[in-house]
Amino acid sequence: MIQKNIKFDGAKALVLGVTFKENCPDIRNSKVVDMIQDLKEFGLEVDIYDPWVNPDELKKHFGLELLKTLPQSGNYDSIILAVGHREFLQLDLENLKKNPSVVFDIKGILDRKLVDARL
Repeated sequence: MIQKNIKFDGAKALVLGVTFKENCPDIRNSKVVDMIQDLKEFGLEVDIYDPWVNPDELKKHFGLELLKTLPQSGNYDSIILAVGHREFLQLDLENLKKNPSVVFDIKGILDRKLVDARL
């Protein structure tokens, strides 16, 4: 984000996946929750989408809100694919991104041409 001159404070981030592992609803021991808290501490506004998670469980255990559906369009400065759910394999991220924006693929499942960084 720094390389693209995207300011952290007030930037919008979309985190895709919050479970412990792919294709599983288990949120216990998820390190993604820690990452979300870090992003918020840097001043980012974070939306979370995970089709495998029960929104009430996420709210109860971590105090986090979950998007009920993936937005059809968005204005995200950063998109972070944090869990490799099969639903995310064919996502069209272009409608969700702002220009400039950054796409991080933590799990390395997206086409390399679509991402700015693999972690």
